[in-house]
Amino acid sequence: MARAIIIHGYAATPSDHWFGWLAEHLEAAGIPTLVPALPVPEAPDPRSWLNAAQQIGVPDEDTILIAHSLGCLTVLRYLAAQQEPWRLGTLILVAGFLDPLPALPNLDDYIGEGCDVSSIPGHIGRLTVIRSDDDPYVPTDHTDRLAHQLMATPQVVTGAGHFLAADGVTAVPEVLEKALTASTPADSSTPHHRRACGQLTAQPALPRPTVNGRAQIADAMTA
Repeated sequence: MARAIIIHGYAATPSDHWFGWLAEHLEAAGIPTLVPALPVPEAPDPRSWLNAAQQIGVPDEDTILIAHSLGCLTVLRYLAAQQEPWRLGTLILVAGFLDPLPALPNLDDYIGEGCDVSSIPGHIGRLTVIRSDDDPYVPTDHTDRLAHQLMATPQVVTGAGHFLAADGVTAVPEVLEKALTASTPADSSTPHHRRACGQLTAQPALPRPTVNGRAQIADAMTA
């Protein structure tokens, strides 16, 4: 039976942005969903967050793992540390990166040298990397570099900023569609990077509401 885990990012909680919306829709589709609260999100510690990521458990073909922003780096470190053999059915990374962020130098210690992801792609059934074209915190080439290292083609969502509520993003239909597609078993004989990576069409029944932006980075991350 499919199960989903959503890993939030810096200065966020499980109820922020689009996490609750996504969990609600996945649960309604019959997919049990966990959104763990990572400790001290305003001052994340790599070891503490990696320990909290143990709630993901042992990945398998039925696992749908979704992460946002700094949560992507945390998830990648968790997967890179898995003991062989292992396989993950679906990995969806939103606004992910491996490199330090000029807009958020306070995260330099957490990011460090990033993560060696070279061993990960061959273990993933379906891998999706999503970014916007106007992210104020994560340069587009950061996410593109991550996608390249994971042998994936980034999917671009126009005007989504950093996928925060302060950007007007409280629903991400592209993520939901990918997650629901994961309920169909992947062909394990075909690596994800050899499958088509076309642009998805957002479901019209799931619009993104617009909210007012905020000036402070921490406020935006938790809006």
